[in-house]
Amino acid sequence: MIANALGPVFLLIVVGAILRRVDIPGEQYWPGIERLTYFVAFPALLIHRLALADFSDARIEWYLPVILLSLLAVSTLMWLLRNRISDGHADFTSIFQGGIRFNTYIGLAIASALFGESGLVIAAIALAIMIPLVNLLSVLCFTLGDPEQSLNPRQVLYNVFRNPLIVACIIGVLLNLSRIGLPGWSAELLAQIGAAALPLGLLAVGASLQLGSAGQEWRSILYASMFKFLILPTTILSLSVLAGLGQEETAILLLIACLPTASSAFILARQLGGNAPMMANIISAQSLFAFAIIPAWLWLAPAIAG
Repeated sequence: MIANALGPVFLLIVVGAILRRVDIPGEQYWPGIERLTYFVAFPALLIHRLALADFSDARIEWYLPVILLSLLAVSTLMWLLRNRISDGHADFTSIFQGGIRFNTYIGLAIASALFGESGLVIAAIALAIMIPLVNLLSVLCFTLGDPEQSLNPRQVLYNVFRNPLIVACIIGVLLNLSRIGLPGWSAELLAQIGAAALPLGLLAVGASLQLGSAGQEWRSILYASMFKFLILPTTILSLSVLAGLGQEETAILLLIACLPTASSAFILARQLGGNAPMMANIISAQSLFAFAIIPAWLWLAPAIAG
């Protein structure tokens, strides 16, 4: 079942990589496809799912402490080890992002394929919590470790909440809690726009892969992947079991924890003075590692969660 669900997801990534190599639809079009997905299709998907979701059976009150404690624990560990795992602040910011950021496109596609509508809703709720936290921690990492940058809380919050996925999550939850929902034709409109988000997002992931110089950054890739694929998933799985979450909830939180780093990490590295080439190599290498690691964790989770 896991292989059948994950196969089409990863094949779409491969198709995206092939299309980029054969120059279809053309080098100049991929940035526009990414922007359309990031600013329009994906927010539409999140608003639609969250506004209409039934939260009654989900143990949402436990999602926040499990996610918050896991991210803080792993972030603190990386920070304490920063002088051992990196050769400077710019390099560390790339390793840090590689250890905690995740590719939302892949996560929602797999959650939908494996668990259907209920899994997609749980994943959307978890993402509504994780996206702001991960962005906040990433911005703080850049700011706190750079002596030339002063901590500006207003600027930090601005960088976090201008993220269209965060805005979409907030809108969707507010529409749900207010019982306004999606009146008129808005539900069908958002459903049709959002339907394009996952295939376009996965194609864009494949098109963004750059493996030419990944071998030169093997040490940084190894450290980032150790936190991303081993320490963070282990922490979230352990806390989910302690919190008594169900198998499906535990599996989805675990899935999000072991997703490869998103391409948005490269953009942040370039904007805030990180090591952008290293970040690109970590993203590409982790996207390939995920082919084997995600199925392994999802196969293991039910045995641990009971």
